[in-house]
Amino acid sequence: MARVANKVALITGGASGLGKATAELLAAEGAKVVVADRNLDGARKVAEAIGRNAIAVNLDVTNEQQWIAALDVTETAFGKLNVMVHSAGVGVLKNIEDISVEEWHFVHNVNLHGPFLGIKHGLPRMKKHAPGSIIIISSVSGIIAGHNMSAYNTSKAGARMLAKTTALHCAKRKYDIRCNSVHPTFIDTPMVQSMIYAGGDPADRRAKLEAQVPLGRLGEPIDVANCILYLASDESKFVTGTEFVLDGGITAQ
Repeated sequence: MARVANKVALITGGASGLGKATAELLAAEGAKVVVADRNLDGARKVAEAIGRNAIAVNLDVTNEQQWIAALDVTETAFGKLNVMVHSAGVGVLKNIEDISVEEWHFVHNVNLHGPFLGIKHGLPRMKKHAPGSIIIISSVSGIIAGHNMSAYNTSKAGARMLAKTTALHCAKRKYDIRCNSVHPTFIDTPMVQSMIYAGGDPADRRAKLEAQVPLGRLGEPIDVANCILYLASDESKFVTGTEFVLDGGITAQ
């Protein structure tokens, strides 16, 4: 149980959902973790439950100065940074005609601009303590489109390409830092729960989501966290610039 021993990982969106599951798993596998979230109280609860190898930091991923401060805190607390997991994300279920300009910018700022800021300011720190791994949680919606997910689709597709260009940048410069994207479908997280309880019969809405998945069920946060653990570990030392799809078979259809 030490697949990421001696590594320091910063996880955005760490107060809940995929970020929380990832922080807990990486810590269980030996990493020191920085639970970063704009919900600082929630991040603190996660860090306190993990114990002495975890700290919480306040981080709105769209804020450049907060990124710099979070990275400073990480180095002060643990001396280095080896792994960044970009889990913070938002969605607005609106088509291209109905979405407002403000909503469009909001989704792209969190889902794409946030990881950009983290990578831009994190790389100079990570390359001092290579090897390193950057993992961006995109979505199956970054590969296949939906008629009512204009901003979400495009932001997650951009995140996929951000991982690829970052991977090539690091490889060309011999940084020994890898970057990959992870593409889940419907995972049983607070974000998906909010979709299920947004209106109508929750059981019916859940069944409709499950019916879109060939395996016939929603994914669990640990399914995604296990993939991230592999990418964070040295087991994946020859894996960079690619996407890992966790969709229950959706893209195979």
